[in-house]
Amino acid sequence: MCVSTQLAVEQTDGREDRSTPNINCGDRNPTISHITQQQIKDIGDQVDLDCSVHYAQDYPVVWLKHDRYKSTESLPLSSNSGLIIRDSRFSLRFDDASATYTLSIKDIQETDAGWYMCQVILSVNNKLTAEVELQVRRPPIISDNSTRSIVASEGESAQMECYAGGFPSPKISWRRENNAILPTGGSIYRGNILKIASVHKEDRGTYYCVAENGVGRGARRNINLEVEFAPVVTVPRPRLGQALQYDMDLECHVEAYPPPAISWLKDEVQLSNNQHYRISHFATADEFTDTTLRVITIEKRQYGRFTCKAQNKLGTDQGTVELFETIIPVCPPACGQTRYANAATITAPEVMVTVLAFYVFWMRYV
Repeated sequence: MCVSTQLAVEQTDGREDRSTPNINCGDRNPTISHITQQQIKDIGDQVDLDCSVHYAQDYPVVWLKHDRYKSTESLPLSSNSGLIIRDSRFSLRFDDASATYTLSIKDIQETDAGWYMCQVILSVNNKLTAEVELQVRRPPIISDNSTRSIVASEGESAQMECYAGGFPSPKISWRRENNAILPTGGSIYRGNILKIASVHKEDRGTYYCVAENGVGRGARRNINLEVEFAPVVTVPRPRLGQALQYDMDLECHVEAYPPPAISWLKDEVQLSNNQHYRISHFATADEFTDTTLRVITIEKRQYGRFTCKAQNKLGTDQGTVELFETIIPVCPPACGQTRYANAATITAPEVMVTVLAFYVFWMRYV
């Protein structure tokens, strides 16, 4: 836009004569008098970017999308009052009265975020520029460089990291499964890094990294902390009685990680599956194993102390079960048929009646 000037001419009679306006743009340099301030929008919104340019009728005025960190990468969007880019979401308006070029973007996408430059090209090496940043709110996305799972030995330190992108910058918090107390204390810890100075087996389990920035529902990652620890063996029934020629199950519960090697011994001799013994293991979880030794058709020599032993790379533990003789069979497992060598097969109820009759007779005459 050019500005008109009035020339004052002094006449010979001393009066001033106001001539017609004299329009002279040649001595005015192009200027960018206004550009829109930083814009923050949500995905799907619309934005108007204004650039007011004066004294630039003879020069190209362009809008570009500009990468501030790579000066060579700029995308021309418009030239003067015409749009260059073929995208129905973009449009350009020019208001002659204010010499304002308005770049409009509707249905804003995440990729529209960045710097937009209004530029007056004076010559090949001389440009007049102004820029505005468009920031697009984005929900959090947890970065790939965040921890996914971790294994630590008991007593060592452990560190879990969580990072997230998005705009505004997300805040990170940590929780445990079922809102259990964190090793750092409390049920919530805030920060990118959760550090446990000395890990205990009770610290194992699932941890939640939660990223929130007020956009959308936030993001969450489950991080599994596995703690390696030496076996701990517990014996639910340290003493068990059973009658001759009946079966009996001896049990041990083993807690350990990594899963241990489990063995049963009698008189320091390791037992194996055969016609006298049957060993079974049942893992209820990665860290828990129930082991059972079935003593089959008990003979006199099989009474005594049995040891269940568990061992992994961090240590060894063991438990002891004593099997002693009784007169009356214990059910279970002596609830089915009982087999006698070189004898007919009889059922448990028949055996019970016989044993009880003998017991009553014995008590009466002793």
